[in-house]
Amino acid sequence: MPDAAPRSARITPLFALLPFLRPYAGRWALAFLALLTSAGATLALPVAFKYLIDRGFASGERTHIDRYFIALFIVSLILAAATALRFYWVSWLGERVTADLRRAVYDHVMRMSPEFFETTQTGEVLSRLTTDTTLIQAVVGTSLSLGLRNALLTIGGVTMLVTTSPVLSAYIIATLIVVVAPIVIFGRRVRRLSRASQDKVANASALAGEVLNAMPTVQSYTQEAYEARRFGGAVEMAFETALTRIRARAGLTAVVIVFVFAAIVFVLWLGAQAVLAGRMTAGQLSQFILYAVFTAGAVGAVAEVWGDLQRAAGATERLLQLLAARSPVVEAAATVPLPAQGEGIRLENVSFSYPSRAGVAALDGFTLDVRPGEHVALVGPSGAGKTTLFQLLLRFYDPQSGQISINGVPTQQVSLNALRQSIGVVLQESVIFSGSVLDNIRYGMPDASLAQVQRAAEMAAAAGFIDALPQGYDTFLGERGVRLSGGQRQRLAIARAILKNPPVLLLDEATSALDAASERLVQTALDNAAQNRTTLVIAHRLATVQQADRIVVLEHGRIVAQGRHAELLQSSPLYAQLAALQFETSPGDLPAKIG
Repeated sequence: MPDAAPRSARITPLFALLPFLRPYAGRWALAFLALLTSAGATLALPVAFKYLIDRGFASGERTHIDRYFIALFIVSLILAAATALRFYWVSWLGERVTADLRRAVYDHVMRMSPEFFETTQTGEVLSRLTTDTTLIQAVVGTSLSLGLRNALLTIGGVTMLVTTSPVLSAYIIATLIVVVAPIVIFGRRVRRLSRASQDKVANASALAGEVLNAMPTVQSYTQEAYEARRFGGAVEMAFETALTRIRARAGLTAVVIVFVFAAIVFVLWLGAQAVLAGRMTAGQLSQFILYAVFTAGAVGAVAEVWGDLQRAAGATERLLQLLAARSPVVEAAATVPLPAQGEGIRLENVSFSYPSRAGVAALDGFTLDVRPGEHVALVGPSGAGKTTLFQLLLRFYDPQSGQISINGVPTQQVSLNALRQSIGVVLQESVIFSGSVLDNIRYGMPDASLAQVQRAAEMAAAAGFIDALPQGYDTFLGERGVRLSGGQRQRLAIARAILKNPPVLLLDEATSALDAASERLVQTALDNAAQNRTTLVIAHRLATVQQADRIVVLEHGRIVAQGRHAELLQSSPLYAQLAALQFETSPGDLPAKIG
């Protein structure tokens, strides 16, 4: 019973590919027809040789010999055409199915909540999208058709061996049974090693991705040699695991070849004795030899294909893990439209803990009402729950208890697309994509005209430096916007949010990377953009939020105070302490210095 699961699991994961194969049933039928034709032509060759020897050479007539050579040539033409068609259709199917699989996995991952990426490395996902799908492509586009072709040749070859000489074929069949045993035994080990090898490659890719994304930090701490050694160690581990798999496959191939050809030599010796005794003709022995060679080659190829299937099964399992992962943030079966107007944003008794930090409350019984058009600043020490509040509003996570609603509709009843379309976000660390300035600004509004983009850039104080770029709005910015300064990247992100024109703005210290001159310009632009719009601002620098309609002070996931700047200096010790630290004075002196 313990072995039952591994046996059934050897190729079971490959059946999960059926939904990707089914749409191309017509092409599979054409490929299978070509495969049958090529296998039939291959099996016809020994018969043609038999007649060439027994009737052509034996008769001594040139016309008979010519006729059989012409027949051989016609069979070879059929074989060539069928093989070429099989190769084309199967290769097309391999490329098409792999492309569909990659797209399906990527689309699925794109819809996962941030919780998924807390435990899954980006490099590992990329490895599965590339290395694992390449293994599947090799099976669907090559190994599967070769396996079916050689399976047909094995069946047809055995049938013709029995027809040609039942006695000799009995020896061949007996040896085939012996050959199956090492395939089954070694096959299991190859599959386990294949899965381990793919995991090691994924680990190395994940490590490389993490380090390459942090090169300034690595180089500033002069850890290039250390990181190179770490990656080298991961690569060597992958190599050693792969080498073990290669040894297992090499052993399997060697055992099969030895067994098969030892049996063939023995059977051919018996056949030679039969010809000398007159129990077989030379043509029959030639036919038997060819079928034996074809059958032996087919069995050896099946053994090789079996190893490929083992590797593909491991790769499919890994992809299935991604496809089987489900985001805890799901849309309601019947969604409700989000009203354009209403009572604003309401968080009612919301409690939330991050999955990776269970038991530590990021928000604890949090209740907050934000009126339509109100400008609310969120302040507090690190870990107070400010960023968590933004993540819950965007439904990157759902709270464990409590309810969040916008204009009277719970966010869990609104489609994710409609909810996020209504919210504009500018994060403290701006994200710039590898594209042009134009592409980056209109990321949230792809159909925006150039004039609209230019107006948004002007409001974000970005038009000046954009016009100074070599190709202006068509300038390529490089990966993560490496050609821009931090302040320039931030202004592009602000322009992106302004262009989207959402009813709700979430600003995570949007001016933190700007110099004093640009900060004043952008702050004015953000103030203009916030008109008639609900705005929540995470503020680390209190000087930027003194004019907010309301300042909400958070600590340990709770609201400890709220009001205007001057009021909080008197009523909130925590706010007064934060202000004193930033303005480098004592809390008692603050009202006189900052009114």
